[in-house]
Amino acid sequence: MNELYPIGDVARRTGLSVSAIRYYADAGVIAPSGHTDAGYRLYDVRAIASLELVRTLRDLGAGLDEIRRLLAGGTTLHDLAAAHLELLEARMRDFQARRAVLRTVVRQQTPAEQVNLMHKLVSMSDDDRARLIEEFWTEVTAGLDLADLVGELVRMRPRLPDDPAVEQLEAWIELADTVRDPAFRSAVRGYFRETFRGAERWPEEEAERLAGILTEAMIAARGGEPIDSARARELANRYVTTLATLTGDPDVDRVRRQVLDADPGPHTARGTALLGRYHALVATINGTPRPSGALGSVWLYRAVGAL
Repeated sequence: MNELYPIGDVARRTGLSVSAIRYYADAGVIAPSGHTDAGYRLYDVRAIASLELVRTLRDLGAGLDEIRRLLAGGTTLHDLAAAHLELLEARMRDFQARRAVLRTVVRQQTPAEQVNLMHKLVSMSDDDRARLIEEFWTEVTAGLDLADLVGELVRMRPRLPDDPAVEQLEAWIELADTVRDPAFRSAVRGYFRETFRGAERWPEEEAERLAGILTEAMIAARGGEPIDSARARELANRYVTTLATLTGDPDVDRVRRQVLDADPGPHTARGTALLGRYHALVATINGTPRPSGALGSVWLYRAVGAL
């Protein structure tokens, strides 16, 4: 026998109020299973289970029309859940973006006029972020005919994951603000001009070869390659040999001593100060280990010293 329960018992079983159960009945969501002689509503076990499902779906944000279609067989629970999951994840991304902006405002005591800019930066699309970083590197390396090195620099770009943490969003806000700063761009541009001063007078093939060695050194430094490894010795020897060709000095050992005598400390310290924070922020955004701080040129200088 299919036992029927009065609405008060149903309310206690489901955690719904009596008025809510009546509302769902009047809205055509869950109809009573029967009535008493006095006209009071009665519900069987299946109806009670449906009411419990309705309560759960409502708690998850489902609308009555969606629930009505689900119970009538017009949609599936999977499709309903997938649609709400997508909506919820979009809202969570928006909340995380807002949280990142507010945390940055609190931490940096940001002026009111910059808050709107911060929100725009954190809300940029993947394509917009890529364009901003590529435009930065294009400007600061303009005129350098060193395709391999410039290409490697451009590839060192941030890539926010689909579901970034607040820390990653905060790092992006700082990075985007930094690369948009004309003073920072001018300083980085000056550093590269100084680093590759005279490169335009080098034979193209040798210049590209040297740029390729510096690119490999940059990758090795970021990867933590020891300066006394076989790979480091090979790069250091190629570097010294290429410099000997460029300077026209056949004495490779003398060129090596000249490299070591030309202490790159002050110049490299400037480059590390300029680009160290950039690399650290990119590492945070990409979820990768932070770089050691040594630029490729420093690593290569130390590798030459270890020969």
